[in-house]
Amino acid sequence: MAPFDLRLQELHNKLTGKEVSVTELVDASYKRITETDESIRAFLTLNEEGARSAAAELDKQLQEGGERGLLFGLPAGIKDNIVTEGLLTTCASQFLSNHNPIYDATTVRKLRAAQAVTIGKLNMDEFAMGGSNENSSFYPTRNPWNTDFVPGGSSGGSAAAVAAGQVYFSLGSDTGGSIRQPASYCGIVGMKPTYGLVSRYGLVAFASSLDQIGPLTKNVEDAAYVLQAIAGYDEKDSTSANVPIADYVSALTGDVKGLRIGVPKEYLGQGIDPAVKEAVMAALKVYEDMGAVWEEVSLPHTEYAVATYYLLASSEASSNLARFDGVRYGVRADNPDNLIDLYRKSRSQGFGEEVKRRIMLGTYALSSGYYDAYYLKAQKVRTLIKQDFDNVFESFDLIVGPTVPTTAFRIGEQIGDPLTMYLNDICTIPVNLAGVPAISVPCGFADGMPIGLQIIGKAFDESTVLRAAHAFEQQTEHHKQRPQL
Repeated sequence: MAPFDLRLQELHNKLTGKEVSVTELVDASYKRITETDESIRAFLTLNEEGARSAAAELDKQLQEGGERGLLFGLPAGIKDNIVTEGLLTTCASQFLSNHNPIYDATTVRKLRAAQAVTIGKLNMDEFAMGGSNENSSFYPTRNPWNTDFVPGGSSGGSAAAVAAGQVYFSLGSDTGGSIRQPASYCGIVGMKPTYGLVSRYGLVAFASSLDQIGPLTKNVEDAAYVLQAIAGYDEKDSTSANVPIADYVSALTGDVKGLRIGVPKEYLGQGIDPAVKEAVMAALKVYEDMGAVWEEVSLPHTEYAVATYYLLASSEASSNLARFDGVRYGVRADNPDNLIDLYRKSRSQGFGEEVKRRIMLGTYALSSGYYDAYYLKAQKVRTLIKQDFDNVFESFDLIVGPTVPTTAFRIGEQIGDPLTMYLNDICTIPVNLAGVPAISVPCGFADGMPIGLQIIGKAFDESTVLRAAHAFEQQTEHHKQRPQL
């Protein structure tokens, strides 16, 4: 068995028992990247010198009997919109192709404190805008299950690297499903924590009221370990929530007896692939057999979620991306006529088509005369969507449904149809608008491609979400399947 196929506790025991070294794990990671990344293209930047140096230091600690952190010695990948000191952070954009940060994001600092090893920076849709990884301005990432298919996005590189066994775990960011959707497409576990549970300090902002960093792993237990390491209040992040952090690993009891599950009829209606619906219904039967109860519920404002999200996210993106002007950092256009021309040329040359599309949409929605009709109305609908969740959670512990309406699609199949691409996020977007936690776990396959089950919980109740996901995982074999590269 490859070391990255082991559960975290098993691998940790081998490390502490000196059956394997951190250097050997790092070597295995780079060997796997060499063997597979020409076809997968998950990485944008490798940290080989830094990773090997860190591994040597950790091995020295191991020999000396030093303290071993939660994620000691584990090779990790970081999405390329999470800043890393001295390591390129490009957001997969030509605009930041030369951007070398001078500080670490809080999550990166916490992983270092937990003694994980950063292997490199992972490919993504430019500035996290996209659902297929085809919007990277460098090259698209491909799905390890079938390289003719997309891995999902925007954290496509983060999901593909874990699925392909290139790293033990990765970090992604989720603004409208960008962790859970690629996790579903790549047959792994992806979790979006409650908004505010994990610091956004050092995450290059797309939509500040929606963005959240979270883990992508091969199993639920590992997701709990990574979340334990990165969660917590951060005074550097004004949206960070100062709440007690539960012991997520201890919550994995396997017991879901009496758990009340709501299944939204809107998540299993028109547009949901029959094979996906069948896999979700089979998963609900597994929960029934374990003693949980479920019934159909309604989230009536779901049909407005996609429109609401794209108005709000694009508006926030228009504001956030105004800082990229060719003056302070990033690419600067040559020979501008004046300052305004410098802005125009730098942005025209630096931003890709999808980023420009969203900036234009957001600028329009925020403009005088249209603000009330679009942006303000979208904020009001967002409140209604959150109230839908609050109403269901008065009677139920969890909400369960498909992560994505279909399995992964072919590269190039939807890139010319942004509306169809946007509708792929119909089941994930409401979760971000409501700010609640959700996880995607493998629940089946259709035509050889993975299907994800989405489990949604109450705000800051990650423990119940992880417990339910872990219990399902223990009763099934889907998460043990590996792509044959």
